[in-house]
Amino acid sequence: MNIAIIALTEQGSKTAQRIGSGFITAPRLYVLNKAVKDPCFADSNASAGITLFSEPLQQLVHQIFGQYDGLVFVMATGIVVRMIAPHLRDKHTDPAVVVVDDVGRFVISMLSGQEGGANQLAHQIASILHTDAVITTGTDAQKDIIIGIGCKKGISGEIVKKSILDAIQKVNCSIEQVRLLSTIDIKSEEPGLLQASEELGIPLRVVSRPEIATCAKEHSKSNFVKEKIGVWAVCEPAALISGRKTQLILTKQEYPGMTIAIARENFMW
Repeated sequence: MNIAIIALTEQGSKTAQRIGSGFITAPRLYVLNKAVKDPCFADSNASAGITLFSEPLQQLVHQIFGQYDGLVFVMATGIVVRMIAPHLRDKHTDPAVVVVDDVGRFVISMLSGQEGGANQLAHQIASILHTDAVITTGTDAQKDIIIGIGCKKGISGEIVKKSILDAIQKVNCSIEQVRLLSTIDIKSEEPGLLQASEELGIPLRVVSRPEIATCAKEHSKSNFVKEKIGVWAVCEPAALISGRKTQLILTKQEYPGMTIAIARENFMW
């Protein structure tokens, strides 16, 4: 996915760079010239894909709207609405549009959520910023299953997919009910997990080790996992942390080279 990130303020440019650093293929960053106080910023970051712009934002958006598969605006939602409105055609041709506030608290899928991939992009950015994606698409809002995954290095995508499908059957759910896959930060670039996420069409959320270490909900603990990565468990706390009002409906299950746990959001006690 060819992505551009646009920021208008100094703080926004920092958030934009945080987002950009989380992608394997670095997005193009557009930063408003007057937001940058360091005169050497442009020279030092040109090779990193950062472009300073001085023209009105409306003009920049006009120039780049059709050049990218996804546009990430680090600014107020109202500004974005006004800037993109003249360029909208339909959900099959418009780029994915995601909006992030200056400090990275909220990640909103605004345009082309399903067809254009904005929902997936929003979840990816939310994982980078360790926050939640705001998804308002009706079909996505009905999904309430989160799958937590722990795995060994080099796990294959086929094994991950096969294990997920087996675990889902154990709780009499369908893959269409799954909103997120979730794992620990040190597994964020594990090729097998990324492959399974892409092929299943389910976003992968990454949870930091400090978040997992402070998970207050009850979950099983492993001395082996504690020795290896510094936390007591992965799959169960990852599943619990990645949603709201979660409850485990499948405790840790062991598969070849990986473990899986399943949580349901908005669990009715």
